[in-house]
Amino acid sequence: MNGIDALALDGHALRLFLAVLEEGSVTAAAHRLGLSQSAASHGLIRLRALLGDPLFVKSGRGIVATPRARALAGPAQALLDGLQALARPQSFAPATARLALTIAANDFQRDLLLPRFHARVAAQVAQLSLKVVPSGAPGAALLRERGCDLVITPIPPSGTDILRRRLLSDRFACFYDPACRAAPRNAEDYLAARHITVVHPEGEALEFDKRLEAEGIHRDIALRLPDFTGIAAFLRGSAMLATLPGLLRHAALSGFACVPVPLADGRLDALPLHMAWHRRDQQDARHAWLRAQLLQVAAETPRGSPA
Repeated sequence: MNGIDALALDGHALRLFLAVLEEGSVTAAAHRLGLSQSAASHGLIRLRALLGDPLFVKSGRGIVATPRARALAGPAQALLDGLQALARPQSFAPATARLALTIAANDFQRDLLLPRFHARVAAQVAQLSLKVVPSGAPGAALLRERGCDLVITPIPPSGTDILRRRLLSDRFACFYDPACRAAPRNAEDYLAARHITVVHPEGEALEFDKRLEAEGIHRDIALRLPDFTGIAAFLRGSAMLATLPGLLRHAALSGFACVPVPLADGRLDALPLHMAWHRRDQQDARHAWLRAQLLQVAAETPRGSPA
């Protein structure tokens, strides 16, 4: 970087660079940042001169980043985060706050916690805009790349820059329609039944199903669904069983009976539910307040598994 005046770089230039990199288009980046096409183009010309690299080159009808631009993405984001941290207030006043946040959660966690979280936060702030996106099997990139502010998941992403806090613990329970069958009496009765389970779109099976498979225990799986929300429609009116997180008795499966799974307890270790966030948000007063609200909502959640 000889000859480059590092002090000539500013937050606006870094933000423009990252927006063009993410959008793959100067026009789209300008629209996202509220700039005119001319202002964005001139800003990019200035960046190219400062960094001594074209940064983006034409490819077909679009543009692609140069190797230098891709290499600068991480450092540029870190610098921008640092500048934003300097300007961030060290206190947070909910009553005057206008919040926009994104939380990643699958349908189970979404329906269990987020309606109450939304109501709790909305009652305390001036304005709230909450976006919920599916978490799938969340990777650290979801938080690193600002895909969301928080992730709610049983298995949080790993990384030295990813922080976590346990929200609550659950256990798997056996759900059934009491109008169509009795509870399974023992392991033999349980294994003789047909079963419904969830396999997430990424092919990720439930932890309970993985444990049974590892032990060579076979169940007759009649139905595999991509989420928890659809289970009720198939379980109602059938003699099938569904072994799922017990807290679903307070959410999607509130109209069904459930009992402890009649198998050895060693397969039924506590099922934790975590929230995870990026280290850059750890000291942010707004983010800390939101985490505290979610913790309180989790603390008020009724017990999941049957006794």
